[in-house]
Amino acid sequence: MKSTINIHQQGYDYQNGVYTCLYCEQSFEEGYIYSLNGRNATAKKAMEEHINSEHDGALYALISQSKKISGLSETQQEILELFAQQLSDSVIAQRLGITTSAVRNHRFKLREKERQATVFLSIMNLLKDESYVLPHKGARMIDERYQITQEEKQQVLSTFFSEDQKLISLPRKEKRKVIVLAKIAESFDSKKNYSEKAVNQVIQLFFEDFVTVRRYLIEYGFLNRTKDGQSYWRID
Repeated sequence: MKSTINIHQQGYDYQNGVYTCLYCEQSFEEGYIYSLNGRNATAKKAMEEHINSEHDGALYALISQSKKISGLSETQQEILELFAQQLSDSVIAQRLGITTSAVRNHRFKLREKERQATVFLSIMNLLKDESYVLPHKGARMIDERYQITQEEKQQVLSTFFSEDQKLISLPRKEKRKVIVLAKIAESFDSKKNYSEKAVNQVIQLFFEDFVTVRRYLIEYGFLNRTKDGQSYWRID
């Protein structure tokens, strides 16, 4: 099944043998041959030509969408159109009447917007698929590490924990590490504060190297602590 992102990148949808433009009512049915500028074309080729000729390509069609749809301001739309032309920062700056550093700042903000959009899409995809384990609340970065199925979770737990619930070893792969840390974090009561010594004692119930595990629990957002390190608590 094609993702929504891929559909918008190509500018058209395909369902039940019909190619439909996302930006107008034009459609082409598979199985027919269409005439384009004196040449014959399949339905898919005809749609690709339509997107390019009528909407200046999928990129410009997306950029020109209303703010309600794209979430882009007029300034962002304008500068994205210039970026699409692969112009240098100095040329863009001259056309917009701004400094080159301002252009670079726009690039930075757009990359940040891209990162935020990627995280949001990951969250929504995980929410839609009940077969996935939802990320913990304190997760620092929602990415492929958190695309964990229930089956994967159970397999990792049975591999890395002994029958008496001792951690055999710390996994190197990020996804497995997240699963193991989540298991250990469950032993902390989110309504309580813990001293560093108390945290170490809980971790030692699972694994001897409490220093490494404690660091990972903080790093991956399972536990938080005060600046002086005197008090720890589980993020829930």
